[in-house]
Amino acid sequence: MKLEPSVRDSIEIVTKCGIVPVPPKPGNPQVSHYNSSRQHILDSVDLSLSRMGIEHIDVLLIHRPDWLMNADEVVETFDALKASGKVSHFGVSNFTPPQLALLQSRMPELLVTNQVEINPFNMGVLDDGSLDMLQQARVKPMAWSILAGGRLFNEDSEQAARIRHTLQEIADEVGAQSIEQVAYAWVLKLPCEPVALLGSGKIERVKQAVESAKITLTHEQWYRVWVASKGHGVA
Repeated sequence: MKLEPSVRDSIEIVTKCGIVPVPPKPGNPQVSHYNSSRQHILDSVDLSLSRMGIEHIDVLLIHRPDWLMNADEVVETFDALKASGKVSHFGVSNFTPPQLALLQSRMPELLVTNQVEINPFNMGVLDDGSLDMLQQARVKPMAWSILAGGRLFNEDSEQAARIRHTLQEIADEVGAQSIEQVAYAWVLKLPCEPVALLGSGKIERVKQAVESAKITLTHEQWYRVWVASKGHGVA
């Protein structure tokens, strides 16, 4: 953006706050922790703006649930950031449905997303109501770790073997270039319309992921991956 400032007009910048890392040092009893206090949020936004050389953030997320979160204080801080023009929209990351509902209950407008882990190894958000809640509100989740942090390729377990085998079968059926494309298509099939997050800095991997949006799985194919993950059929 420094080389070509006009790039800023063609992208959305999403960043997070709420985790305070404390490097371990001998004799230091302090630990890394979560912090959703007003001052931490304000300081995090100013630091992000300074580091990126921008005047406003499109979406700010609270990175992790903070058990000391004061919902009223957080929303008042959001209001101040929006009034100042520093942040346009707000969301959360890794929040459970009750945690999201608590914060949303104080908000005058909808939180724009909940960034959650979705992949064939981790279906927690399918089971705990997170995706149902987002679909009800017509809010699209941001799906992170779709490839399960490399477990899809590297893990040596019966579950991983079943998932890889099934994804390869479906890749052959739909003409996908790789099993990772099928994994992306599996997540994108969800009716809450997730936005897929890519963790790769390699342009070829990014291009492959983008192509996966052209793949449409059938209901049977989607559930075949579900069965491979769970290790049993539907009841």
